Amino acid sequence: MTALALVIAVMLLAACKKTHGTQDTEHPAEVKKVEGTELSRVTLSEKAMQRIDLKTDLVREQRVSRSASPQKVVPYSSLIYDPQGQCWIYTCPQPRTFVRHKVEVDYIEGDLAVLKDGPPIGTVIASVGVAELYGTEFKVGH
Repeated sequence: MTALALVIAVMLLAACKKTHGTQDTEHPAEVKKVEGTELSRVTLSEKAMQRIDLKTDLVREQRVSRSASPQKVVPYSSLIYDPQGQCWIYTCPQPRTFVRHKVEVDYIEGDLAVLKDGPPIGTVIASVGVAELYGTEFKVGH
């Protein structure tokens, strides 16, 4: 009977043993404060970007129906609102690195947000995966 108990104990211990070398040790994201601001820099691994299917676009000028002259626009999907109702987008100053940038939306036209204020024309921004970036920055869902 003691031998049977010993065999069962060894089997239970073996089942609880961690398997090393099979775990993904790469961190999907790194979040660092931007010195002198309340903002953070979110850097994603290549694998994390693929997982959330992150896409980028540009802040651009485009003609819209309410204006005779081109207006500064971003994809509507690039916008995210914080709990205080402030509107933000994520700029991409370096590959796989994103920083929140406050914007002021004039109006929405179709799938475009026409901006009163925002980053300069040509700035690379996240257009898909924005909620995931926000969640990563504020550790929502962790």
